Amino acid sequence: MTKEELLKGFDPNGPGSKDQLFGLPFTPDTAELIIVPVPWEVTVSYKGGTVDGPQAILEASSQVDLFQRDIIDAWKLGIAMLPIPDKIKEESESMRSLAEQHIQLLEAGDGDGNKVLLSNVNTACENLVIYTRNTVKKYLDQNKMVGLLGGDHSTPLGFIQALAEKHSDFAILQIDAHADLRKAYEGFTYSHASIMYNALKIPAVSKLVQVGIRDFCEEEQEVIDKSAGRISVFFDEDIKQEQYNGATWIEICKQIVKTLPEKVYISFDIDGMDPKLCPNTGTPVPGGFEFHQITALLKTLNRSGKRIIGFDLNEVAPGTSDEWDANVGARLLYQLCNAMAVSNGKLRYTD
Repeated sequence: MTKEELLKGFDPNGPGSKDQLFGLPFTPDTAELIIVPVPWEVTVSYKGGTVDGPQAILEASSQVDLFQRDIIDAWKLGIAMLPIPDKIKEESESMRSLAEQHIQLLEAGDGDGNKVLLSNVNTACENLVIYTRNTVKKYLDQNKMVGLLGGDHSTPLGFIQALAEKHSDFAILQIDAHADLRKAYEGFTYSHASIMYNALKIPAVSKLVQVGIRDFCEEEQEVIDKSAGRISVFFDEDIKQEQYNGATWIEICKQIVKTLPEKVYISFDIDGMDPKLCPNTGTPVPGGFEFHQITALLKTLNRSGKRIIGFDLNEVAPGTSDEWDANVGARLLYQLCNAMAVSNGKLRYTD
């Protein structure tokens, strides 16, 4: 069926199916925005669970009402998620076991851990980067908009590499509690704690703007200080202090957006939010943002005329007793999809 035929036969006010993202009827062929699920959490250093994030968000997304008051006919865009790759999840679980053995040796004071285990894990992670890059590139080459759904925060590196083949100059807008600027944390070249360190190796990434950072080490502060302005950080503590002194959130959003070039990739770690919105994420940190602070930031970015060329949402870990984290994650994912569509002229605001 064509997209037009699917739109005519779909009731956006009816109950949604858990088998399709947001209960929408679109396929990768008929959708304009593709979500690439990457169930991977090999290098997580505290709590696990993010490997189940894509499936949990898929199921919770059926409860998201599709009407968005400030965007005309948002649901008509056409969003589809690729099938969750079982082989990737199985490989993640296998490699996670090896990574844990290596980490246990480190914690026991055994020098550099087990070099054989470490090499196997690093090779598997490199293969994941290649898989992600090739998968994303396939849909970018079809002129589709693309978002990625992790997994831990190591997962979007291949996506950023794929974008660098099409865009010579863009920024990463990182919403996160952590700076993720560690070099090969615990020996893992592709650690979730090293994603931005690795992303900055890509020449096309001309700017990294970090927002909400509140948990970082001295090594990461040195990377920021030596970046010669390539990295701009809006620390959570500083944001709060500005607000205590009378600044509005919109004024701060405008400061953030002003630091960005024309093209922007959004990398969103769920732990950038207040932990009450993501209590089961791997490394929750006090502080963070409310849901509507994020939607206001996205709208401010769109109003600036700058273009969102891709995004990821990571570190959503479903709890054992309820689906709260996935519920919030699904709603954030819908907002990210719609914001990207507006910035690319596929949707428009009501006002």
